[in-house]
Amino acid sequence: MPTPVVTRFAPSPSGELHLGNVRTALFSLLLARRSGGRFLLRVEDTDAARSSEPHVQALETDLHWLGLDWDEGPGKPGATGPYRQSERAAIYQPLLAQLEQQDLAYPCFCSPQELDLSRRAQLGAGRPPRYAGTCANLDAAARTTRRAAGLRPTLRFRVPAERTLQFDDLVHGAQSFDCAHIGDFLIRREDGTPAFFYANAIDDSLMQVTQVLRGDDHLANTPRQILVLEALRMRVPGYGHLPLLTGEDGAPLSKRNGARSVRDLREAGFAAAAILNQLFRLGHSGASTALLNPEEMAAQFNLSHLQRASAHFDVAQLRHWQGQWVHALSPDAALAWLAERLPRDIDPLRRQAFVSAVLPNLVVASDVAEWLPVVFGGELQFEDAARAAVIAAGSGFFAAAAAAIPDAGAASAPAPVIDLAALRVATGRKGAEFFAPLRAALTGRLHGPELAPLLRAMPLPLVRDRLQSAGRS
Repeated sequence: MPTPVVTRFAPSPSGELHLGNVRTALFSLLLARRSGGRFLLRVEDTDAARSSEPHVQALETDLHWLGLDWDEGPGKPGATGPYRQSERAAIYQPLLAQLEQQDLAYPCFCSPQELDLSRRAQLGAGRPPRYAGTCANLDAAARTTRRAAGLRPTLRFRVPAERTLQFDDLVHGAQSFDCAHIGDFLIRREDGTPAFFYANAIDDSLMQVTQVLRGDDHLANTPRQILVLEALRMRVPGYGHLPLLTGEDGAPLSKRNGARSVRDLREAGFAAAAILNQLFRLGHSGASTALLNPEEMAAQFNLSHLQRASAHFDVAQLRHWQGQWVHALSPDAALAWLAERLPRDIDPLRRQAFVSAVLPNLVVASDVAEWLPVVFGGELQFEDAARAAVIAAGSGFFAAAAAAIPDAGAASAPAPVIDLAALRVATGRKGAEFFAPLRAALTGRLHGPELAPLLRAMPLPLVRDRLQSAGRS
């Protein structure tokens, strides 16, 4: 019977969730869903100076909003918890002690200044920097003397320098590392907390993770983690390293080159479905060109389709998927999407008419702000071409149009349907000579939502006032 697939997402709560991390979480979830396996969430918060509880809460909020819900993790306990590394010290410490007792790890008393000088010397000699082994062979007396002097040691893993470590990467294929170039590395910090290489590997093994997907920047960590797990005779998961997302400048996606967090995109009005659909296609080939839901993504996801080259994040492509999502919304769903951005005192029927009219011209929810003053009253910002069309139409055109507008009744009620055919007769104009100045006077521009649906949302007094104002221009 095959081993059930278990994947995980293991972020550090040191900042807002960015799109590179989201893609890793998405691919990990899809890999589990495709095979009926489990997807875990683990919070890697051993670095207390950079981790914070607000970031943990924001992380969970972002994942839930995106629909990347975990099967086991915070709030969903299972057999392999706890799910915060800060709560797993009792698991890490005995294994650290085991490595030290078997002389597979040793205390290191080198100061940061000594380590820095050693690195500089190696670089100056044209050699790649690695730990020089200063404390590797200290005897018990020397270690006792250093501890008596108040020195607090780190713990380093003893790397077998004569070995060549090989493994098959799920994305990049066969990998080979000469252990002589790795150097003995930290597995416990001076303050007693476990280093990333160590805790991350231990957790993946004990949580029964079968496949680890993560960024290319972790590829050099993998041989270290395999060495630790083999030394402890623990199961080693499969590793796959995803090429990093890049920004417009070709550099890894970051705040410096315009990257936006999940919260930024949510507040701007982007939909989770749009974000996931674009990320699904960044570094994963062969996907359908249609807007996919998570179940459809899982059915199409395949490790063999993961690409080795970096993937470029393009805001224009995100807007494409956002437009696909927006234009597929039902009237009720569209109204719910925009509800928080609409005036609260607008009649429900007119709110629905407004949303139906402007929806084809929206991409993100914040775009609706452009049309609120146009439809519900406010100073129009005339484009030059629109102002020219108003002047060219002449005052008689607008006087005739205003006179043909029916009485409004209550100002807050939805406007009766304005008969555009009757307005054409009243003004004696048709085609572009009729629609261009009428649209210009009512909206301040020559392009936008269809005029007839827009008029169903506009209060009649506002329509008449704008036509009369245009006639006085």
